[in-house]
Amino acid sequence: MHTKQKRVICLGGGVGTSNLLRGLKKYPIHLGVVTSMADDGGSSGRLRKAYKIMPPGDIISCIAALIPEDQKELTDLLTYRFTGPAKENTSIGDQKFGNLLMLAEIQRTKNFYRAIDVVKKMFSVTADIFPASDERTHLSATTKDGRRVHSETTLDLALYSEPHGLKKIFIKPKEPKVNPQVILSLLNADVIISGPGDLYTNQLPVLVIPQIKEALFKSKAKKIFILNIANKPFETKGFTLDDFVNAFEEHLGTFPFDLIIANNNTQTPIPKQYDYHYIPLGDTLTRHTKAFKLIKSNLVNQAFPLYHDSKKLASEVVKHI
Repeated sequence: MHTKQKRVICLGGGVGTSNLLRGLKKYPIHLGVVTSMADDGGSSGRLRKAYKIMPPGDIISCIAALIPEDQKELTDLLTYRFTGPAKENTSIGDQKFGNLLMLAEIQRTKNFYRAIDVVKKMFSVTADIFPASDERTHLSATTKDGRRVHSETTLDLALYSEPHGLKKIFIKPKEPKVNPQVILSLLNADVIISGPGDLYTNQLPVLVIPQIKEALFKSKAKKIFILNIANKPFETKGFTLDDFVNAFEEHLGTFPFDLIIANNNTQTPIPKQYDYHYIPLGDTLTRHTKAFKLIKSNLVNQAFPLYHDSKKLASEVVKHI
């Protein structure tokens, strides 16, 4: 008897989302991804500025993560970075091949969605991959000491004077256009996952978009939050699990997730040069707006303990979908 595949939508972008997808693609589920369009730094941000396009970097990272395992050379090709200095926005130095491929398709077809579909087809990827908005968004934030700082790069790299620490993010435009297919995917999903990934520059920039927030609340899907392995310096320095829950409540008015999946193995030393520290789970959790279930499991990547082991993480996730 044929069993309908579960529809799992992952929200965010960046390394964390790609790592999750790398593990989940091995299971018989229908995957979807919604990535932030606030990225304005690095190679993707350079193309955004130079060609006035939506940033392709997170889209390409997701496609690369979803390429079948037996085609690793294609993953390496898509993520290959050209050598040479990145002196100008139009320089290909340090630019990912996948970003340039997306740029070529955007210029050729004049359609961002068509470009995504063409690149997916080229690399045998079938998952649904959507930008969170149909226009570029801009991030700003208030710091814990009341200052206003601007741009995703400034937030991501803490390019503002100390003391560091973010309190709340804002997007511009406040109500960016969202493709109806994104909303439909959320409403039809069996499972919606946020994380792992940077809280203020990957996850919340998707969730605070009004149409996406509304669809998330309306969806009858099981909602899962995956806590990061370690705190990013400056952005979430010293955060406990409780602080993550509170951040969602402050931005969304409630903690919308039914289940939290968190790593409980903190025995593997994190190399000191990274200045990252494991996130404490704490003994208690605030439940201001909603009760949720907490799953603790050994999810750390022993070889690089800043991140999850994609196989362990996917194995834990599929137990709960």
